[in-house]
Amino acid sequence: MVYENIVRLCKEQKISIAQLERSCKLGNGVVSGWKNGQPRLDSAKSVADYFGVTVDELMKEPAENE
Repeated sequence: MVYENIVRLCKEQKISIAQLERSCKLGNGVVSGWKNGQPRLDSAKSVADYFGVTVDELMKEPAENE
């Protein structure tokens, strides 16, 4: 859910997951770990702020965002 939204947002912004992680000061592979788990709130907030969306939008089911 959150991972799919991040992948979509990265594609829209034409950046890689690795670039996002560096920009948000997240460790290498942190976002990939969100495929099977949930991010910490501070990490999710950092990513949401980067994309200019709310944490709620980041966490929504992909169909809800379209």
